[in-house]
Amino acid sequence: MNIIVTGASRGIGYETVKVLAANPGCRIIALSRNDRALKQLKQECEKINPDSVHILAADLSTVDTKGYLLPQIQKQFSSIDVIIHAAGTLVNKPVQQITDTDLEYIYKVNVFSLFKLVRDLVPLLTKATSGAHVVTIGSMGGVGGTIKFSGLSAYSSSKGALGILTECLAEELKEFNISVNCLALGAVQTEMLQEAFPGFQAPVSAAQMALYVAEFALTARSFFNGRIIPVSAGNP
Repeated sequence: MNIIVTGASRGIGYETVKVLAANPGCRIIALSRNDRALKQLKQECEKINPDSVHILAADLSTVDTKGYLLPQIQKQFSSIDVIIHAAGTLVNKPVQQITDTDLEYIYKVNVFSLFKLVRDLVPLLTKATSGAHVVTIGSMGGVGGTIKFSGLSAYSSSKGALGILTECLAEELKEFNISVNCLALGAVQTEMLQEAFPGFQAPVSAAQMALYVAEFALTARSFFNGRIIPVSAGNP
């Protein structure tokens, strides 16, 4: 399978690439703006399965998806089976302190980047032999009716938008045999969790969640489409 993982320089994205690299049938493009972390990830994955991981450094908030990312991806893949959109950013501030720049950046990374990525990669996704699967990494904070937390209005609302976008893309792309699902994660021990809840210890590690995310991405498209699926052992 040909797989793209965004947000691959840390947390769940980083660990998911490592899990996928251990699968002999997977070839992965790991995408993030942090080139140093990507190089470290590639070194780790080469010990698991040489040549399974290619790295691509790009800032999803500003990159020209069609003009730059697509040609770079086409150098490695003629088709795409799976996209795991783990890229995300967070600001933890009272609403009256969130600047326009903060708000725009969060939505560019958490929402707009997924829209542009899928829009511009549809030609490669439609070439997947057994159908393609796009998995977005959402948050329980972005699910209606769940507990909300002060300081996370921009982050949680962007994840809510990501969930609705997932549902819309699933409906629009089903005719092309492309499934799109959102995993709304609860508390996972990552750098981002510490930014939101300093000192909190989550019940699930990034490596543990990566096992679930990878398995879901590889196998669940036949069972789910357009679903926002809560995956939470705890939500602070």
